[in-house]
Amino acid sequence: MEHITLLLGIVIITALVFDFTNGFHDTANAMATTISTGALKPKTAVAMSAVLNLVGAFLSVEVAKTISKGLVNEEGIQPEVIFAALVGAILWNLLTWLVGLPSSSSHALMGGLIGAAVASAGLGAVNGDTLVTKVLIPAIAAPLVAGAAAMLATKVTYKFGNKVGEKTSAKGYRAGQIASAGLVSLAHGTNDAQKTMGIITLALIAGGAIAPDANPPVWVILSAGLAIALGTYLGGWRIIRTMGKGLTDLQPQQGFAAQTSAATVILASSNLGFSLSTTHSCSGAVMGAGLGRKGGVVRWSTATRMFIAWGLTLPAAALVSAGAELVMRTGDVGIAAVTVFLVGSCLAIWLVSRRQVVDHHNVNDVPADGGEEPGVVTTAIAAVTVPPTVAAAGTTAAVTDEDLKATIPASTASAAPAAAV
Repeated sequence: MEHITLLLGIVIITALVFDFTNGFHDTANAMATTISTGALKPKTAVAMSAVLNLVGAFLSVEVAKTISKGLVNEEGIQPEVIFAALVGAILWNLLTWLVGLPSSSSHALMGGLIGAAVASAGLGAVNGDTLVTKVLIPAIAAPLVAGAAAMLATKVTYKFGNKVGEKTSAKGYRAGQIASAGLVSLAHGTNDAQKTMGIITLALIAGGAIAPDANPPVWVILSAGLAIALGTYLGGWRIIRTMGKGLTDLQPQQGFAAQTSAATVILASSNLGFSLSTTHSCSGAVMGAGLGRKGGVVRWSTATRMFIAWGLTLPAAALVSAGAELVMRTGDVGIAAVTVFLVGSCLAIWLVSRRQVVDHHNVNDVPADGGEEPGVVTTAIAAVTVPPTVAAAGTTAAVTDEDLKATIPASTASAAPAAAV
């Protein structure tokens, strides 16, 4: 193994802690729809996702190269800078987890790296072209592409599904959800685990432990894969609740369409080396699937809070990391102060989270006081939409209570709870 100094060891451990938070923060991307529709039991779902995250970590290193060689200039970057970057990323992950918002761990990491690098070496330390082409543009395009694909896929699945019985169709799509959820988990491992690999590789290069152009060592790939798998297994139940119940009410057909569309986008971006946010892709796909079903409801107040969190992720993580970098310039005392601040903040957030526990027992429960009134657009669409079972051409299927609920705004208001925190 490469020669590892004490500071470099601290940076590597902190990077793996970030990878762990990334795992439980992003479990919802793969398994929220599967859990909310009942296709898999919660603990079974996260266990399967954890294993496939680990497998996915070994499939590619293209995204790791983007982080370690493309986003910031390696020259002049010291291990302290990377430590500061991780501080901002970890704290943002934990804060958004606490409030149950599915923000991007990837952008938190990149925002932290950008903020720390600029504080250390100035604006010239960031490669603007890479930032725009491989981070910012994919950040905007991913939810739009995944959402459009999921909406189209949902319409297609309902069109063909109406030709068979509703129960038979739902059963078949639940099985399809399990397969598509596995694909998303695999894609998550190929994309998100690599970001930690890239950060550790950058730290090793900055510390002189490996050559500047080196790829991630095998032990880095293995440790990053294990860390994200462990975090995934523990389950980010707060965010799973928001994704599965807070954005829209999904049926198995919609869950299958959303997961398949998101996995396709993520795997394609991983092969191209785009440091894509799996959160953006999966959230966009869930909303697209919600819009794709006739009578479907997207809770835009929850979506708006999520969009705000997306917009704040890069600058918020960058500011915290820049501040940490400035403090650490004072030497060992500054490094110790930042370490204590990080540990203390993590502990405080965890203690606050214990006031209202969300776990695999109540992840699909929605508080009675969490109702959200539907907006004008949602109400109008629900009022004029024909239920899917009635809309099927040439059929005379009976209208069920569930179909009627989807068309009555008053019912929608009572059945459209906001995301639980």
